[in-house]
Amino acid sequence: TLIPTFCFSSCYCKENLSRAQNAVRGSGRLNRSGLSLLVSPECLESTESGDVFVDCQDRRLTSIPKSQTWSREPKHFLLARNQIKVLRDGAFFGYESLTSIDLQQNQISLVEEGAFKGLTRLTTLLLQHNRLETLSEEALIPMPHLRYLRLYDNPWNCLCLMDSLIRTIQIPSNRNLGNHARCAEPIRLKGMKLKQVDPELLCKESDPTNETRGNQTDTTHPVKPSPIRTKPDATTSCHTYLFPEIWMDCSRKGLTEVPTGIPEDVVRIDLSHNSIRHLRARDFQSARSLRSLNLSNNNMEHIDTVSLSGLLHLRQLDLSDNSLHFVQYGVLEDLYFLSKLKLGGNPWVCNYSIHYMVYWLRLHQGVRYSGLLCHSPPEYTGESVEEYMHSYNRECPKDRQHSRTDQDQTDPELWNTAMEAQAELEEELEPSHLRAPQKYQIFRLS
Repeated sequence: TLIPTFCFSSCYCKENLSRAQNAVRGSGRLNRSGLSLLVSPECLESTESGDVFVDCQDRRLTSIPKSQTWSREPKHFLLARNQIKVLRDGAFFGYESLTSIDLQQNQISLVEEGAFKGLTRLTTLLLQHNRLETLSEEALIPMPHLRYLRLYDNPWNCLCLMDSLIRTIQIPSNRNLGNHARCAEPIRLKGMKLKQVDPELLCKESDPTNETRGNQTDTTHPVKPSPIRTKPDATTSCHTYLFPEIWMDCSRKGLTEVPTGIPEDVVRIDLSHNSIRHLRARDFQSARSLRSLNLSNNNMEHIDTVSLSGLLHLRQLDLSDNSLHFVQYGVLEDLYFLSKLKLGGNPWVCNYSIHYMVYWLRLHQGVRYSGLLCHSPPEYTGESVEEYMHSYNRECPKDRQHSRTDQDQTDPELWNTAMEAQAELEEELEPSHLRAPQKYQIFRLS
C-alpha cells in the first residue's frame, strides 16, 4: 500500500494516511512513521498455560519469519510442513525466548553452523522428515539446554563430516538426542542407527582400489542384511507433534497393523486411512495417556477383547467406516471416561451379537454415539440398533418366558432340577424390566 507524498488538501491527506495505516496494520507492525516494517505471514498466535505459541504450519514458507512480526515473544514456534530448504546463520535472531522449534516435514538439506545462534533456552528441536545428509556438532553448541532432538527420516551420509555429531548424541546423558536416526550411506552402514555407529571408523581412509571396483568388493566391511521387522515402529512411521499437546499422525501410512512403541505420553493418535483389519491384544499397552483414538477407514473386521485394555483416559474413539459386524463382549470395559463414539459406516448385524454394544451404551449414558444402524438381516436394514432391540425385547423374550412357565406348571417333576437352574440362568440374561417378580433374591459373593 502506497501513502501519497503530495496532498491537495490536509483533509485528503489525513484520510488517505488513515486508510493506508489500517491496511498495513493487519499485515505487519508499524514503525513511528506509520509504515509497515514487514509483511506478516498468516500465522496464528495463541496462549496455552501461559506460554505463547506461534503456529506457522502449512503456510508454504521458504524462510523463517522475522521476530518483529509477533505481538509477543513466542516460546514455541511451529513451522512444520513448509518449504524451507536452508537454515542460514542467524535464522532465529530475535527469538531468544524460544524453548521449542518444530521444523519437521520441510525440505531442509543444509543447516549452517550459526543457524541456532542465541537460542540458549531451547530444549526441543524437531528436524525429522527432512533432507539432511550431514550436520555439524557446531550447530548445536548455541543450545546448551537442548534435551530433545529428533533427526530420523533424513538421508544421513555417515562419513567423516558426521563424526562430531555422532559422538555428541552417543554421550550417555544425551539419551534423547538423535534417537531412531539411521545412516542412508555408505552402503556398509546403511540402516544402522547413528547411536550405534562406531565413530572411529568414520574418518578412516577407504581403499581407492575398492572404490574403483565398487562396493561389491568391499571385504573389510561386508554388507549386512537389513534386520527383519515384525511390526512398524510408531516413532519412525508416524509424524509426532509435541505442541500444544503430544499427538501422532499415522494416517495414510499404509499400515496393516498398529505400530509398536507408541510413547506413553501421547494423548492423541490418528491411525485413519490405513489397512488395519484386526486390533490385537496389547496393541495400545504403552499408550496409557491416550484421550483420542481415530481408527476410521481401515476395513477393520475384528477387535480382540483386550485390545483397548488400559485406555482408562480415552474420551474419543472413532471406529467409523470399517467392516465391523459387532463388538464382542468385554472390548469396551476399560473405557470408563469415554464421551464420544463414532460407529457409522460399518455393516452392523442386528442379531444377538450386537446386544453387548447396546447394553454397554445404556449403562454409559454419558457417551454420545452415532452411526449404529442395522445393515443386516434385510428386515432390519436401515433401522437403528435401538429400534431392533425394542422389537427383540418386545417379542422374543416374552415368548420364551411364556413357554417356560407353561412347562414348569405342567411338569412338576422338573422342579428343583438342573433344568430349573438353567431356566433361572436364562432369566438372568433377560432385560431387567421383562423379568417376572421374584420371591427370593440371590446374591453371589464370588
